[in-house]
Amino acid sequence: MPPRTILYTGKGGVGKTSVAACTALRCAANGLRTLIVSTDPAHSLSESLGVALEGEPTPVSERLWGQEVKAQEEMERHWSGVQDWLGELFVERGVDRISAEELTVPPGMDELFSLLRLQGHHQSGEWDAIVVDCAPTGETLRLLSFPDVARWWIEKVFPIERQLLAAARPIARSLLDISLPTQAVFADIQRLSRNLIAMNEILRDRQRCTVRLVMNPDKMVIGEAMRTFTYLNLYGYLTDAVIVNRLFPEGVGDYFAGWRRVQEEHLELVHSAFSPVPVLRAPYFEQEVVGPEMLERLGAALFCEHDPAAILHEALTQELLVSEHQARLRLVLPFARKSEISLKKIGLELVVGIDGQKRTIMLPPALAARSPTEAKFHDGALEVTFDGEQRS
Repeated sequence: MPPRTILYTGKGGVGKTSVAACTALRCAANGLRTLIVSTDPAHSLSESLGVALEGEPTPVSERLWGQEVKAQEEMERHWSGVQDWLGELFVERGVDRISAEELTVPPGMDELFSLLRLQGHHQSGEWDAIVVDCAPTGETLRLLSFPDVARWWIEKVFPIERQLLAAARPIARSLLDISLPTQAVFADIQRLSRNLIAMNEILRDRQRCTVRLVMNPDKMVIGEAMRTFTYLNLYGYLTDAVIVNRLFPEGVGDYFAGWRRVQEEHLELVHSAFSPVPVLRAPYFEQEVVGPEMLERLGAALFCEHDPAAILHEALTQELLVSEHQARLRLVLPFARKSEISLKKIGLELVVGIDGQKRTIMLPPALAARSPTEAKFHDGALEVTFDGEQRS
């Protein structure tokens, strides 16, 4: 059976690594052979666990292993043919070799190559649970469409491109003064594309793999998490929990009382925006969450009512289908009645009113200039149709 896989992401600095680490510790304590993997280029997992981790799984404690994927090693494994060709191309154009090597790796590719290690871990059969500490949300989101692009390259581009380049290569140097890609370059890209498609199938297996969003109770952080949530649903990735970290506890001193009141207000937004996905809370501890003892305290606070390895929510709460002429957003609204529902669109926000309560949905930028034209409520779900005309 494939391992239970949990991916943690969130804005930088919200405590994502600590939450991932405490989840892995509790999974191992519950008897699961657990691997925690950091694919964030700015690794901090070693410091969090208090154990020096390597590019391969390293023992941390009983039934727990950790790994900080070395992006450079993964790039050499998956991208060496492309790097060599692009590097020589840049050098021929007068770029110094060090800069040329840097330019051969597009932004975000190191995270992408790191995530490919998931494929091998899934196939190994060694693990019951895999916890992934991903890069901050911006980098993670940019990678979600890669498998779809890869599939398009394999189906549409490769069959034609190879034939054209095979015929053009003998005269390209004299006419274009450039070296065309070799078969090794195509082999790298095609192998990478197939691996991406396989990885995509792993991440979209909602019976085994889910994403959890980590945030602090700050308005800007929550806004970014809401956008991330929309895109995760758009790409078909299941979010089974959101974690609100660093909440001021009751009885905090007068100096922080105002902050606590603001945090409580922001928590209302979190519950309305992510409903019915469970919201797990963790307090702001009196010291930094580093090492097994503090991670155990964090895990106890987060998972006091839940099994950390369980799938805490089983369905996409939003589905967005976009075609050339229209877009349709489907929202799960359990227990709502049609007469209670109202809609208002403000820029990229769709505000859904339900019996006096508001739920705010962040829309993709492509829908900014489109207006709702129809709304239907059926079987506990609201379907909103947007027109296909961009408006100035």
